[in-house]
Amino acid sequence: MQALDELNKKLDKLLKKYAALEAENKRLKDTIATQNKSAEQLSKQLSSLEQGMVSVHIGRATDNEDEKENMRRQLDTVIAEIDKILNTLND
Repeated sequence: MQALDELNKKLDKLLKKYAALEAENKRLKDTIATQNKSAEQLSKQLSSLEQGMVSVHIGRATDNEDEKENMRRQLDTVIAEIDKILNTLND
């Protein structure tokens, strides 16, 4: 009888510990989900800021006529390469 009481006490302890661990697990999962959302938002914000920075850089670079002409030639080259690829894909 005493052994049964001891087993019941141990079982109660284990059940309480299990419930506490389950609660902690749920809390940690919620924290992870919140941090993932935050990371996603920060990533979007970073991407937006990078695009803005590129725009500013391009705007500054186009102040000089030589740089504008160089950029125009580079864009023409890239567009020509894209056209070649598209023609190859269409054939």
